[in-house]
Amino acid sequence: MVTAIVMVQADRQRVQETAEALAAIPAVREVYSVTGEWDIVAILKLAEYDQLDDVVTGHLRKVEGIARTQTMLAFRTYNDALLDQGFGVGLDEGRANGGG
Repeated sequence: MVTAIVMVQADRQRVQETAEALAAIPAVREVYSVTGEWDIVAILKLAEYDQLDDVVTGHLRKVEGIARTQTMLAFRTYNDALLDQGFGVGLDEGRANGGG
């Protein structure tokens, strides 16, 4: 399994529509709106490395609203439980654990 992280700068008036279009692409597993230089981050999961070109140049380039992208390949996946802890940073303890 190949994991690719695609960072996207989108036209300001089309961020939501662009994110929704990215989420509809079969190889795209997760889409996040983010702060900073990039507007959207898409996580791709591919069975084979050769599929990356098909997805990035064949599908992503056709999505309206994308101004620029940068693609990174993941080398290694670390423990999912540890990754989930990182995304809970800044949440109060009750909310981070599913409470109210």
